[in-house]
Amino acid sequence: MIPLCLEGSTTGSGLGLKEGPPARFLFLRQGGGMTSGVESDIARLVAPALDAMGYAVVRIRMMGKARPKLQVMAEREDGTAITVDDCAEISRALSALLDVDDPIAGAYDLEVSSPGIDRPLVRRADFERFAGHVAKIETRRPIDGRKRFRGRLLGVSGDDVCIAVDGDRARIPFADISAAKLMLTDELIAATEEQGQV
Repeated sequence: MIPLCLEGSTTGSGLGLKEGPPARFLFLRQGGGMTSGVESDIARLVAPALDAMGYAVVRIRMMGKARPKLQVMAEREDGTAITVDDCAEISRALSALLDVDDPIAGAYDLEVSSPGIDRPLVRRADFERFAGHVAKIETRRPIDGRKRFRGRLLGVSGDDVCIAVDGDRARIPFADISAAKLMLTDELIAATEEQGQV
């Protein structure tokens, strides 16, 4: 598991790190999923700030109802592994930005994390970047009679993600993907270590 997650919280409409005990660093393995609605609005708000800091947004997700959690998953644009200090830097920057814009009503927790090795695949570029690796894809509607695909990514062709499944080549419309993530394999671990990302 990748030890990169910082949790903060909001007070009223403002966002800031928890007062009292220091913020908790969690050990998480992240899942997949596409962003939509308020998540997309927040992504458009925070992406330019993170880009200016040398980071890229991987995924934004709102979770929970009674006390919602805003999860911001980010990676370094230089390809090196994101650190706990990076997560803290991102959290401080986003706290200030979200406090001013206030896109979420009520109190919520902020969680900043790395995507991990078996990362979610969210952007078209993710499916190109990790071509050759094994992934799991779930779709909103059946594609060729199935909604779950597991196989080797073959990249992107037009608006479709291509994946080799059971000896066949499947084309999945990007717009129909509800969740996708890399599968943890020895090959993926070796490639990640070679790139200095662990």
